Amino acid sequence: MNKKNKRIAVAIPYYNAANHIVKVITDLPDFIDAVIIVNDNSAEPLPYERIKKIGNVKTQLVILENEINLGVGGATKKGFQYAIDHGFDIVVKVDADNQMDTSYLEKMLKPIINGKVKMSKGNRFRDLKSIENMPIVRRIGNLTLSFLTKAATGYWNNFDTTNGFIAIKVSLLKKIDFSNLSDNYFFETSLIAELYFTGAPIKDIAMPAIYGDEKSNMKIWKMPVIFLINLIRVFFTRIIKKYFLFDFNIGSLYILFGIPLFLFGVFFGLYEWWFYASQNIFAPTGTIMIVSLSIIIGFELWLQAMQYDIFNAPKSK
Repeated sequence: MNKKNKRIAVAIPYYNAANHIVKVITDLPDFIDAVIIVNDNSAEPLPYERIKKIGNVKTQLVILENEINLGVGGATKKGFQYAIDHGFDIVVKVDADNQMDTSYLEKMLKPIINGKVKMSKGNRFRDLKSIENMPIVRRIGNLTLSFLTKAATGYWNNFDTTNGFIAIKVSLLKKIDFSNLSDNYFFETSLIAELYFTGAPIKDIAMPAIYGDEKSNMKIWKMPVIFLINLIRVFFTRIIKKYFLFDFNIGSLYILFGIPLFLFGVFFGLYEWWFYASQNIFAPTGTIMIVSLSIIIGFELWLQAMQYDIFNAPKSK
């Protein structure tokens, strides 16, 4: 691949993946300049000797140690910071559990090297076979989270936003406040949420999902609660900043009038229904009209705000 003199690093957060990380590193293409492994205080020791025997003499091997477990996001941030401090141009995040097909790295890097985008990521939902092979629980969870993340982050044109296989220009990372990025499995979503305010488009690269015998370190039962709480926070933060702090536009007016009207119609309507039902009499026509019009107009303005938000989402070329 013609790298156009770009220095490319791969950051791998490592935690309890001793049976997979050697293959992950072995399968990396020859054009990678450095592999940055961040050992996140793993209970399973990192297989140093096996890793050091791998491959390309031109590829630099860097091993960073965390004294305490920071989480996958915290470990990734440490790898990204190393890439920033040591003058790399592009850094790729690859998980240590061998769920990512690194043969797609060239496709991910091409639009970045050619200057079309500053970040690309995998999308497992453009491959029908990949979707069919994906466990049903993960499929439903990823689909739901991807849609909610679209609304929360404003990246309406991207899907599979929980995909951790990402490539990003270091110059773009320098614009981001790392303290705003999550240390846990919400990392990718928090990264995209921060990128929204830079206006940087993200390129989705279709690729299959890989599921082997790896054991996830996620506590599945906690994930819906953690993600929902964080997505609500990200959504309201984005709306307030985008439409009321950094700018004020037609979308701001849609929100400003639409949501209060809709909520007024709903709560006033419920109150009036309870009041007249308890009196066993019919509500006046005027009351019904006020409630109906408030809900309808408010909902229409709400839809217009969403349409405006979708239309102005960052788009890749």
